[in-house]
Amino acid sequence: MTSLLEGAKKLVTRSSDIGARVEGLERAATAARGRVDDALVDDASAVAARAAGRLKLSADHTVVALAGATGSGKSSTFNSLSGLELAAVGVRRPTTSWATACVWGKEGAEELLEWLGIPARHQVTRDSMLSKADEDVDMRGVVLLDLPDHDSTEVSHHLEVDRLVQLADMLVWVLDPQKYADAAIHDRFLKPLAGHRDVMLVVINHIDTVPEDRRSTMVADVRRLLEADGLAGVPVLPVSARHGWGIDELRGMIAKRVAEKKVTRSRLEADVKSAAQRLQDAAGTGKVPTLSKERVAALDDAFAEAAGVPTVVKAVADSTRLRANRATGWPVTAWFSRLKPDPLKRLHLDLGTSGRELTGAARTSVPKATGVQRARVDTEVRSLADQVGEGMAPSWAHAVRAASVSRLPDLNDRLDRAVASTDLGVDRIPVWAGLVRVLQYVLIIAAAVGAGWLALLAFGSYARLPEPPTPEVWDFPLPTLLLLGGVGLGLLLALVCRWLVSLTARSRARTADKRLRDAISEVSAAVVVEPIQAELVSYAEVREGLSAALR
Repeated sequence: MTSLLEGAKKLVTRSSDIGARVEGLERAATAARGRVDDALVDDASAVAARAAGRLKLSADHTVVALAGATGSGKSSTFNSLSGLELAAVGVRRPTTSWATACVWGKEGAEELLEWLGIPARHQVTRDSMLSKADEDVDMRGVVLLDLPDHDSTEVSHHLEVDRLVQLADMLVWVLDPQKYADAAIHDRFLKPLAGHRDVMLVVINHIDTVPEDRRSTMVADVRRLLEADGLAGVPVLPVSARHGWGIDELRGMIAKRVAEKKVTRSRLEADVKSAAQRLQDAAGTGKVPTLSKERVAALDDAFAEAAGVPTVVKAVADSTRLRANRATGWPVTAWFSRLKPDPLKRLHLDLGTSGRELTGAARTSVPKATGVQRARVDTEVRSLADQVGEGMAPSWAHAVRAASVSRLPDLNDRLDRAVASTDLGVDRIPVWAGLVRVLQYVLIIAAAVGAGWLALLAFGSYARLPEPPTPEVWDFPLPTLLLLGGVGLGLLLALVCRWLVSLTARSRARTADKRLRDAISEVSAAVVVEPIQAELVSYAEVREGLSAALR
């Protein structure tokens, strides 16, 4: 783009921003691709490419194209302006098959003529040996083109006219007094170029064939038709190429505009503005919307519910209770808890590294989303897309909706992987539970020692064993104290720990819920939010580019 800006500086005044406008249109067209009708985007891209190409070429030459219908006297006007018999003149049939160029000051114009696609055999240099060096000084820098007849029956002629009308810096439409109201030229060329009035001239040739008292009326009628085409203010000049009437005035008008060095800039600005306006009509002028945090939060909730987060969170709480109660409960009864299945393992969660290797690590047994849950997901996705697309042009709102559902087909797998890969924080029992477990075993050992001691006292005499000593603690036999204290304190400690286990289970459930929802939020962002955000970035790029192109 550096060369484009440099070309703009050479071609136009220092205050012009035509380079930035072309760049803006190019960026807008690129960002609008796939979101706006391809024909409009292709047209905008082509205009930007043409403008960029013209900016890189000669700033000292202005391309002036003479266009008209068969018999309008276009070629004779071309000959009169050039002062040479360069173009064949016909009346009833087209005699101009290919564009002819007459150049005043060829130095530096070679690349421009090559860009225009004018073969060397159709080029004539006005300041060559055929003319004097000081002749037509006012026309220096003009590249005058004689285009094929736009109403020719030859398709190639139509294509050549369409191509060069798009490339010329200035357009001179040569009309015939008998066909100046022909819809072919008004509907096909003049109306579509309504924004190019500053680079147009209209010539009524063969004015000598019109009675003198009707000439002013005809000129007024042509101006009226031009106003209907959106070209009010375009100069209308009656001439007669045959007699040379008005040719000097026409030459003077062309020379004046070329000398002002504004024609090329005006043409490029008109092209860019026209293409940008068409693209803006299709893309819309609304402000760039933002994603509602409330809508995104509602979407995350719907995804979490569909992923079975409430089920997993309940399993975390139940599993924590089961494992902690097994560790802190009275060992005699806690053993029976091993017969209960672990809720997390039933869901194929918290299996550890080796367990995941055996099961593939990617699948869980969390129940699939129900129809109601999936319907809620669809509703939230649609609501988010509709909220973002509100105020946008229909084509862009449709692009947002399409982006919002583009990645939904693999939603179930993404949700399942997110749940399976989330660290639920339940792989280890709490530290305090480990200490309680040691204490419980100390108490059960104490109870066993007391029971054994009492059994020895009860059956020792029967076995004729010496009676062991029986110390007392606070006037209470130590063996009995060990038995009752070990059992009683163990049961009491188990009851107290149930309350602590319940608190721990709720805390771990909250932690797991947050971690799961964070993981699900990442899925929501990747599947729905990021595609929508990408559309908003493209929309912002289009708005910014069009703003630069239209300012």
